[in-house]
Amino acid sequence: MSIVLDPAAQDLLFREARTANTFTDEPVTDEQVQAIYDLVKFGPTAFNQSPLRVVLVRSAEGRERLVQHMAEGNRPKTATAPLVAILAADNEFHEELPALLPHFPQAKDLFFAERPVRESAAGLNAALQAAYFIIGVRAAGLAAGPMTGYDAAGIQKEFLDDDHTPLMVVNIGKPGEDAWFPRSPRLSYDEVIKTV
Repeated sequence: MSIVLDPAAQDLLFREARTANTFTDEPVTDEQVQAIYDLVKFGPTAFNQSPLRVVLVRSAEGRERLVQHMAEGNRPKTATAPLVAILAADNEFHEELPALLPHFPQAKDLFFAERPVRESAAGLNAALQAAYFIIGVRAAGLAAGPMTGYDAAGIQKEFLDDDHTPLMVVNIGKPGEDAWFPRSPRLSYDEVIKTV
């Protein structure tokens, strides 16, 4: 069986997509970000919990504050990307569950009353949503440069609060000159897929 999605779309989202390391100075608009969110918000999460929260860093002052928390090798990329998004997990996501899961509002207290349980669920499901976000950036014809090389405690203190855990920083824009490193190898089907 073949994949139904058009091969050009498959290339855009997966085969030809890579982590961008340089960007042009073409801006990323609020309308583009809205379109990305309006697409990726439909990706599934457990209990529809939707714990991903995004901080868009647009101002020069915000960029300067963020760059100081990035690993040395990531600083130039973050300093020059047209838009930078801090993706975080909301550990108090359960407060939204009665609205997001109206047929089972008691899930809020039945499953997520304990903070450690919420943190585990938020981390897993927000990471899943972060992957959807990256695919959404690609679907918008933009390149994403997701990174985890940063001072997480510093970013949390500077941009978030104790209820939000940073997951990654994503540089977003049109790819610039020499944006791509060579494609790294991937595991084969037989190395990953097992049938029992």
